[in-house]
Amino acid sequence: MFADSAKIIIKSGRGGDGHVSFRREKYVPNGGPDGGDGGNGGSIILEVDPGLNTLVDFRHRRKFAAENGEPGGKRNCHGKNGADLVLKVPAGTILRDAATDKVIADLSGGNMRQVILKGGRGGMGNQHFATATMQAPKYAQPGQPAMELEVRLELKVIADVGLVGFPNVGKSTFLSRVTNARPKIANYHFTTLNPNLGVVDLDQGQGFVIADIPGLIEGASQGVGLGHEFLKHIERTKVMIHMVDAAATEGRDPVADIYAINKELKAYNPSLLEKPQVIAANKIDAIYDEQESFLPKLKEEFEPQGISVIPISAVSGQNLKELLYHVNHLLSTVDETPIVFEQEYFPELNVFENEPYTVEYEPKEDVYVVEGPKIEKMLGYTNIDSEKGFLFFQKFLKEQGILESLEQAGIQEGDTVRMYGLSFDYYK
Repeated sequence: MFADSAKIIIKSGRGGDGHVSFRREKYVPNGGPDGGDGGNGGSIILEVDPGLNTLVDFRHRRKFAAENGEPGGKRNCHGKNGADLVLKVPAGTILRDAATDKVIADLSGGNMRQVILKGGRGGMGNQHFATATMQAPKYAQPGQPAMELEVRLELKVIADVGLVGFPNVGKSTFLSRVTNARPKIANYHFTTLNPNLGVVDLDQGQGFVIADIPGLIEGASQGVGLGHEFLKHIERTKVMIHMVDAAATEGRDPVADIYAINKELKAYNPSLLEKPQVIAANKIDAIYDEQESFLPKLKEEFEPQGISVIPISAVSGQNLKELLYHVNHLLSTVDETPIVFEQEYFPELNVFENEPYTVEYEPKEDVYVVEGPKIEKMLGYTNIDSEKGFLFFQKFLKEQGILESLEQAGIQEGDTVRMYGLSFDYYK
């Protein structure tokens, strides 16, 4: 069965503890400390496997954990590092935090591999803590704890063109005629359950990938039926083909159908309606009375809105080339950059979720100093030189209450704030 979502628990490896020991050699009565460092814990890594096209491997196993690092030993022996756990996923997989639904990683575009949870760092042995006044330290550093997170894997198919329409309008027949896909075709009154992908080859090396998005029904955006499961696959597409039954063989009104589907698209994600659309008025081979044809109504309703209506027959092949070349033209007018969802959630920051931070004013330097483990981590994982990174950093400061703490400390516009070597002027 096609599986395009799964909820799992992932856990990185714990860092091994540092060791406490002292040299014990003949003729060396007071040997110094020789406790070795603990090994680093293994990380959880997501990696694209081109041979996969579903998430079925995650349906029957719920917990995934990397190896823990081993503790250090005597005689400066370093503990063994825990092995990383690499989870193979199909291209187009999005990883979200299950609690907040925020994006952790999007394995598409050029992002083929990403570390999701870093393993805990191994603790230092007691040899590192010897000083002139403390030559025999009897303590070592414990390893960093593991990170555990419940996440949701979601597969959004990567296609240039989305083919949408109510069930039984001929989408599967169309896809089988114009691509290398081989969907099951029959006169079903229920929808195809799997998104079908096919490649359209045109002249001079041109072409595109088209996805038959399973038939939508009214209420899909509220999750009626399998609405959300299907609508998510449209988000990466750049052009949409609305396929309707122009012959109304089942008594449906194709004009009303298009408005119904657009309503669902808007309710799910308003930006979907900004994508270029074309209407494929299918089944013209079944129109026997021109006066009962919906073609004039479709053209009258949608062409003034800038949406072309192209009459086709998926069965006979009539006008299919015209439709495909029109779609190819629409693709040439949109941005070719792959649609990749940006990271919104950083698991590393939540290790220090309950750690305090300090906001202090230093009158000598006339600066407000903000410090804390979580802030230091945030600066390490964010490129604040970029506009998006800086906006994300500002959002972080607001959500953590740091801006409010600065205002309570008496900061004014134009005052300087310093955070671990980073200085900037404060403005509301």
